[in-house]
Amino acid sequence: MESDVKTVAPDDDVADVFKKFARYEFSGFPVVDEEDRVVGVVTESDLVDLFEPDDETLWIPIGLPPFVDTLTYQVKPPWGDLDLGVDMLRNADRPISEVMSIDVATVSPDTDVDVVLDLLSGDDPNINRVPVVDDDDRVVGIIARQDVIRAFRDERL
Repeated sequence: MESDVKTVAPDDDVADVFKKFARYEFSGFPVVDEEDRVVGVVTESDLVDLFEPDDETLWIPIGLPPFVDTLTYQVKPPWGDLDLGVDMLRNADRPISEVMSIDVATVSPDTDVDVVLDLLSGDDPNINRVPVVDDDDRVVGIIARQDVIRAFRDERL
């Protein structure tokens, strides 16, 4: 588990979370309340969904200055209504609580590793990370798929 967890708050706006994705090499963040309790998770794909992919595919840079070109997403806008600048401005101040997923799988620090493996390799392809919470549901760590793979690699070495 990684104990240095980067999180966002439910009232953080979309623009601030885009900046955080540009700064850190994570594809998702736990969303925590003022007492560090997990209330959701927000992923890059949650933010991409703001542009509601429909028709053809367009790859665009999303990063905000000075992070332009750091993030690129596949967006399928309706070509007749294409105005991604307006879409970005329209959604920039939107609170992340309107975008995040609220059905979050969590584990405790003493959860058996097999349970974590089942979650990360299970039928739900959207589970790429599992927040680790204490008895009061406060976030104390996070386990990502890459952490598990790295641990197995290190064990083999």
